[in-house]
Amino acid sequence: MRSQIDIVTDAIDLVRPSIEQLFKRTNRQELHIVVMNPRLKPWEAEFEDAVLHEESLGEPEKWTLPFDQMARQKARQAWRAQNANINSQLVHPASLREDDLLFFGSFVYGDIVVACSGVQQWYDMLVSGWIAVAIEQLYIHEYQTIKAETPGQQTFGQG
Repeated sequence: MRSQIDIVTDAIDLVRPSIEQLFKRTNRQELHIVVMNPRLKPWEAEFEDAVLHEESLGEPEKWTLPFDQMARQKARQAWRAQNANINSQLVHPASLREDDLLFFGSFVYGDIVVACSGVQQWYDMLVSGWIAVAIEQLYIHEYQTIKAETPGQQTFGQG
């Protein structure tokens, strides 16, 4: 089985052309992406240990705001709630904490939590969704491949 990191970077690469196309209509062409480990839950690990992958697009040295920190805050909030942070902000604000960022931009798909920051928050959420769905579909492909190639195998594998 391919590693979790390989699957995540493949997913980002798959949606990268769409992100680049989206940059033509956004307020800037910079983005930071945080992907949480779908195998770790808030009650099992510290946030720092559960961050699976981070990646910046654009030119981070020219950032006008700390988009990496903002994406991490969005990811922390979504991972903690196991729900996209737009839900916490617009529907269930009682769960907000003092240090929660008041911009949405995360997406939760099953156990996959992705957060982005750098463009308008609705586009951050869109990109997070693209990446989350791509990750899950690549895992489905991996799972089906393993089932087909090793029909007697009892476990999903390493990674």
